[in-house]
Amino acid sequence: MTFSIVALDRATGDLGVAVASRFLAVGSVVPWARAGVGAIATQALANVAYGRDGLEALARGAATYTGDDCLPWAGGRVGSGCAAQGNILVGPAVVDAMLAAFERAAGPLPDRLLTALAAGDGTGGDRRGRQSAALLVVRRDGGYGGADDRWIDLRVDDHPDPVPELVRLLGVWRVLMERPEPEDLVKIDDALAAELRDCLTRLVWSPDGQDA
Repeated sequence: MTFSIVALDRATGDLGVAVASRFLAVGSVVPWARAGVGAIATQALANVAYGRDGLEALARGAATYTGDDCLPWAGGRVGSGCAAQGNILVGPAVVDAMLAAFERAAGPLPDRLLTALAAGDGTGGDRRGRQSAALLVVRRDGGYGGADDRWIDLRVDDHPDPVPELVRLLGVWRVLMERPEPEDLVKIDDALAAELRDCLTRLVWSPDGQDA
């Protein structure tokens, strides 16, 4: 009922999971990750203890295992620093497409994970249909306020087309949460301030902090 990819960014140490399914709120069950340890996707009548206990035992590297009792098609593939897997899929082309897309993709780990997820979705994904998707990426001290490692934790719990919606949410997260690069900053003079104020007012948001 689910297809997922887990991966490591060797340059940054970030670890992540992207998953989609014809299952309500898949992000509450399948993805597990801990900075400096590993990432796990537990699925197919998911045993969530595999997430908790697996992180305690996980050695560095990528692996995939498919039990004999999974409903077809079920299986996984391992690449360089990543593993793609699924069950109740339209066929093996789903995980093959995910792995190939991830390994071709450039840029930050979250984007590569969603590129892979979109490739699996575009190849047919869960043979029962679409409902939810999630993205979890951990970074040491990367959580809100630096208090934990949950750098990005986005979920689409019930949507007719969840993977594109998850891509949209990552874009929103970037606008709201990421710090811009110093070279991208623009000095706000009086003219630009007036233009920004007009734009915000048209969006029914008051620049003085009070909703219009």
